[in-house]
Amino acid sequence: MAERALLERELWRTLEAVHAVVYFAPGAKAAYGALGLRGYWMGYFASRSAALGTPGPRLVTALFYGFAPRMVERALPDAWAFADRARVLDTRSELARSALAEHAGDGLADAADLLASVLAALDVAGRPLAAAHLDVPVPADPLSRIWHAATVLREYRGDGHVAELVAAQVDGAECHLLHGGSLVSQQREFRGWTEEEWADAGERLRARGLLDAAGEKTPRGHELRTEIERGTDRSAAAALRTLGASELRELCDGLRPVAESLANSGAVPYPNAMGVARPA
Repeated sequence: MAERALLERELWRTLEAVHAVVYFAPGAKAAYGALGLRGYWMGYFASRSAALGTPGPRLVTALFYGFAPRMVERALPDAWAFADRARVLDTRSELARSALAEHAGDGLADAADLLASVLAALDVAGRPLAAAHLDVPVPADPLSRIWHAATVLREYRGDGHVAELVAAQVDGAECHLLHGGSLVSQQREFRGWTEEEWADAGERLRARGLLDAAGEKTPRGHELRTEIERGTDRSAAAALRTLGASELRELCDGLRPVAESLANSGAVPYPNAMGVARPA
């Protein structure tokens, strides 16, 4: 059981790297700009949420969770007046495929097939972002199929993580401070919170005994964060239950070189604003 848990954690980190390449692709801002979207963040919010249809800022703020509402409101719903949803989805998929192509060798068809089997059995009840991306048409080539599956599964795990944060009564600003890490001081700007909102979030966490006066996690804060991560892992494990141990290992072995190349080249930088550990 312990070995399987380690393999699952490795796979989640690998899938995160594969999915995340689309956010750091050098041509992303220009590609979305060519569709009429203005600036990096309008491209980000529109492209990640387009699987939902043409959603407004309230829904996207709720599902993406860690962003200040005003940051989302600067992009949505205006993006849908500037760019066609189907073209946004196509552009995102092509950006991902092109970015991954430099880091992917031959022999990924088996990994694509294994991931397809996972998606075919995936129960997305209570997982709105995963469900929306599962409905996006699956591309034909193996590399694009892998990115599509990585995206569905990444959002599946993310939906569960948000549920854990809500259950722990840790809000969209507080979650960054509780997570900590080397980029915590920059997360306020990355996610659009004002200095006052950031300070208030810290005060709320201190009042609960989760942060100390210096803004560091207390033992109680470490315990809560650990429990949130464990709960996320427990919830996410359901997605992989159709894979036997040998299949899980095969998938990790097949995708590990791609994730390592992405990390080693800086195509997906670590640390980053997503707060996910570098693939092992």
